[in-house]
Amino acid sequence: MSTLVTAVPSAHGRLWYKVKGLSKAWNEFGLQARFYFRTLGLIPAAFTRYRTELLRVTAQLGMGTGALAMIGGAIGVFGILLIATGSLIGSQGYSQFEFVGIQALTGLAGAILNIRFIIPATAVVSLSATVGAGATAQLGAMRINEEIDALEVMGINSTAYLAATRVAAGAIVMVPVYSVALVVGFLSTRFTTTIFNGQASGVYDHYFNAFLNGKDVLVSFLSVVVITVIVMLVHTYYGFTATGGPVGVGEAVGRATRNTLVIGGSALVIITLAVYGQTGNFHLAQ
Repeated sequence: MSTLVTAVPSAHGRLWYKVKGLSKAWNEFGLQARFYFRTLGLIPAAFTRYRTELLRVTAQLGMGTGALAMIGGAIGVFGILLIATGSLIGSQGYSQFEFVGIQALTGLAGAILNIRFIIPATAVVSLSATVGAGATAQLGAMRINEEIDALEVMGINSTAYLAATRVAAGAIVMVPVYSVALVVGFLSTRFTTTIFNGQASGVYDHYFNAFLNGKDVLVSFLSVVVITVIVMLVHTYYGFTATGGPVGVGEAVGRATRNTLVIGGSALVIITLAVYGQTGNFHLAQ
């Protein structure tokens, strides 16, 4: 009768595995940080040396390719999502304010929640799931097909040509896309409140204009551009370092999307607390 003996690692062995895991994570962080700083430093080269590629990637990210182009690319995805989230603000905001008899203040929710939280958060999710994931898949496919190595052999700086151009293009595309997103989100909330809930349009417009602050719009734009740069940096890194064939590219897309959702959401919270954490900056007059 045989006896199965299972080796139990000692305390020193478990400590070694923990130290090894921390060392591996620290090295990975260093590699990512070096790639991010190098890519940011090469953005001027993307504008001066690779203008054609920058224009091509900008058009591709804005309007999309394949099936994504049929719905208008990133603009179409943003619009569809913001119709849903804007309507949610209108319906839930009206019902919650109605409980305490101040449903006229639904315009406050449309002006404050949309511009500070809902639309930027929706932008992070949309950007990561469409533009960012597409960039990771493209760069990952180029890596496993040795196309990036071929660029280096031809004397082309692959980081500037592929990564820096996509980071810059993402920031450029986000300005018009986010402008459309703001309009769609505001109109969706107003339509739900005035048409479905029956609030007078003049009442909604009065409180919406009273609480909407131009500074909030500017801060929202700047925060989304910063988050866009962060999202594109993470996605390009995982695409650039993808290994293991098509399966590895799929895993890289999944890891990049997961990380950007966490990092982008955390960045939005930090920016919001930094700007509005003490005073709130409520604009209470026309």
